[in-house]
Amino acid sequence: MFKKVLIVEDQEIMNQGILNTIKELNIPDFDYVTYCDEALGRIRTALEKESPYELLIADLSFDKDHISQKLHSGQELIFEAKKIQPGLKVVVFSVEKKAKTIDDLYKIYKVDGFVGKARRDGQDLKSAIRKIFNGETVIPQEVLNTMRHISSEIDIYDLKLLELLAKGCKQNEISTYLKVHGMQPYGIRSIEKRLNELRDILRAKNNIEMIVICKDTGLI
Repeated sequence: MFKKVLIVEDQEIMNQGILNTIKELNIPDFDYVTYCDEALGRIRTALEKESPYELLIADLSFDKDHISQKLHSGQELIFEAKKIQPGLKVVVFSVEKKAKTIDDLYKIYKVDGFVGKARRDGQDLKSAIRKIFNGETVIPQEVLNTMRHISSEIDIYDLKLLELLAKGCKQNEISTYLKVHGMQPYGIRSIEKRLNELRDILRAKNNIEMIVICKDTGLI
């Protein structure tokens, strides 16, 4: 099991829950901080002392207060931490629910696991830590299902259609935008046909529901 862990969480109640999980796993050396800047400093200092952290447990969102910070999110912390310690294992513990945002954590920030804050999150976190220690990557099944379905059916052209539709653009305005930016097809009939297909892909009854689904999953 991991010997040295750093926890970054600004909610005291959540901190206590994570600490209980760490103790149940018999991890002997752990620290927790409430600011991302301090966390990065701890990681850097531990490396300099040749006693690095093996696992980082981090939230994604942090409340602002009177103390000025350079790093404002878990994503920024993870990015900087990986720059100075590429081999650091990372598990994100967050209320985030957007599948696209969670998927980006793996593709862009190279995290090793994600655990959603919920009723059984203590057991889920404990399981994730064990799996990550054994070399596994822990990805929520619902995120896998959503992103596999979306990524195989929706491309950059489709995302632009959805983005423009979400902004309230009418089909003739979307057509003009696509033509100006060299994106084909830009004919109104083609746009209408593709929007119909996208509604089927996303299982939406109408354009409004389709945009809500896209925002909920983090596509737009």
